[in-house]
Amino acid sequence: MAVITAKLVAELRAKTDAPMMECKKALTEADGDLVKAEELLRVKLGTKAGKAASRITAEGVVASFINGNVGAMIEVNSETDFVSKNDSFLALADAAAKLIAEHNPADIEALSALPYEQDTFGPTLEDVRKGLIGKIGENMSFRRFKHFSGTSLASYLHGSRIGVVVEFEGDATAAKDVAMHVAAMKPVALSSADVPAELIEKERAVATAKAAESGKPADIVAKMVEGSVQKYLKEVSLYNQVFVKAADGKQTVEQMLKAANTTIKGFTLYVVGEGIEKKVDDFAAEVAAQVAAAKAGA
Repeated sequence: MAVITAKLVAELRAKTDAPMMECKKALTEADGDLVKAEELLRVKLGTKAGKAASRITAEGVVASFINGNVGAMIEVNSETDFVSKNDSFLALADAAAKLIAEHNPADIEALSALPYEQDTFGPTLEDVRKGLIGKIGENMSFRRFKHFSGTSLASYLHGSRIGVVVEFEGDATAAKDVAMHVAAMKPVALSSADVPAELIEKERAVATAKAAESGKPADIVAKMVEGSVQKYLKEVSLYNQVFVKAADGKQTVEQMLKAANTTIKGFTLYVVGEGIEKKVDDFAAEVAAQVAAAKAGA
C-alpha cells in the first residue's frame, strides 16, 4: 500500500481543483498513482478535474512575429516567473520568433544554430542562450515553435503566457477576434470531425464509467454516453463554440465567420508550460515534517 503524503494530495488538488478529502480518497484507491487518481476524480466529479488539469505547470513566455503572410510563434521556457519577465529573456524570445519567420528552421537544433548576438553574447542564438543562463543564473530553453506562410495571418497574445496564430482568408478583424476567442476558450480543433480520436476515446471512457454508476439499463447507458461525447465535441470544436463576443450570447463562431465572409484555415494555440510536469513544493508539509523529525530526535 503506497503512502499517501500531504504533498501528493496537494499536487492532485492543484491539478484537479477537487476537495482535499476527495483527492486523498482517489489517491488511496489508485494506490498512489497520480494519473489514475486524476481519472477517478474525473469520473466522480465530471469535467471540473479535466479543466483544471490544463493549468500552467511551467514558466516562460510565448512570442510571435508576423510580416505579411509569413510568421512564427515560439514557446521559450524558464525556471521561474521572475526570469520570464527579465528584459534579456524577453528579447531572446522575440528574436527567436523573428528568426523562425525569416529562416524557417527545421527544428530546435537548426534554430539554435542561426546567427544572433545579444548582451555581448553570440555569434549564434544558442551562444546567446547559454550566455544568458550564466548571466541570469537560471536555465532556459526553446520548447516548441511553428512557422507560417502562404496565407493571411492574425495573432493574439494574452499577456505573454498564451499565444494564438490564426491562418485565414477574408476579414482581418474577424480573424483577430477568432484568435482572441481561441485564447479564451481553447478549442482543440476546427470542427467536431477534426477532434483527435484519442481525445474522443478518453472522453468516451470517462463518460462510460460515469454512466455505469447510474445503475440504468444498458441501452439508456449507451445513450447517456453518446450524449456526453457529442456534448464534448461541441464544447471543444471552434466552429461549434459560442463566440465570446456574441451580442446575443448564442451566435457560434461558424455563424460569425459566415456573416463576415471569412474562412479559418487553421489555428495554433500555445499555453506556456502546457503538458510539462512542474515540481510542487508543499512548504507547510515540509515544515511539519521537520518539526516531527526534531521531536523524534529529542
